Amino acid sequence: MNVVEAIVQGMLLGGQYALFAAGLSLMFGVMRIVNLAHGDVAVVAGYGAIVVISAWVVSPLVALVVVVPVVAAAGFLLQRFVLQHTLGPPLPSLLVTFGLSIILQNALLLGFSANDRRITMGRWDTASIRLGPLSIGVMPLAVFVLAVVALLVLGWVISRTQYGRLVRAVSDDPETVQTSGVDPRTIYAVAAAIAFGLVAVAGIANGMRTSFSPTAGSLLLIFAFEAVIIGGLGSLRGTLVGAVLLGVSQTVGGIFFPTQQVLIGHLVFLLVLVVRPQGLFRQGALA
Repeated sequence: MNVVEAIVQGMLLGGQYALFAAGLSLMFGVMRIVNLAHGDVAVVAGYGAIVVISAWVVSPLVALVVVVPVVAAAGFLLQRFVLQHTLGPPLPSLLVTFGLSIILQNALLLGFSANDRRITMGRWDTASIRLGPLSIGVMPLAVFVLAVVALLVLGWVISRTQYGRLVRAVSDDPETVQTSGVDPRTIYAVAAAIAFGLVAVAGIANGMRTSFSPTAGSLLLIFAFEAVIIGGLGSLRGTLVGAVLLGVSQTVGGIFFPTQQVLIGHLVFLLVLVVRPQGLFRQGALA
């Protein structure tokens, strides 16, 4: 693999990381919550898609339409009745989401065993597009486009719509917003539903690209967290840039150290922390 091909593949990998990280960035930007169960929710969505495909003999895209709203509704209820009571100091929400992560992992182990699973797409699994000397996989490209579109739409909603203005206001000063007759709890719950829906899409997309197991959520959380930190906590455009930088660093680094791709990504993450601890973009910008 030459450097140009590695950069292209790294950008596509970064798109997958960005899709995972979008919901994490949104929840922090709105509620200042770091959801430690974020990766496990993605894995739950992947297994949910497998259950739907097996039970109804439908395509993965149909399973996506079924599973994502269910996961989004679960995020709404979780925020409304559980996480809402942990807002404020960071420790309570960290403990609650850490406990949720353990519960989800063990539930998946009991229900599906520790064996790896994958969502097959038939001929699309190996389909590719030739661009000169480059061969680009259809599925990685589709995930990258989906991630960019999702972040652009989310950024538009936050910056241009009435709900987005309420989100920014609640993020800055929930007490003042409440005096105007708006219930911040509803704003928070809708944001959580969007975040969970996004990570469900990411989990199913990941299952289409590679195999996964009940314990895969922890590694997915690390990649999403690093992308968010590199870009700047709460910055949506920073999340995309951070995810692409993380993906490119792994694939380019893999040219020189083939067995240390993930480690090189971690080192780039640490380097950004040393040089620019606040991330590449303004924290909490939600833009």
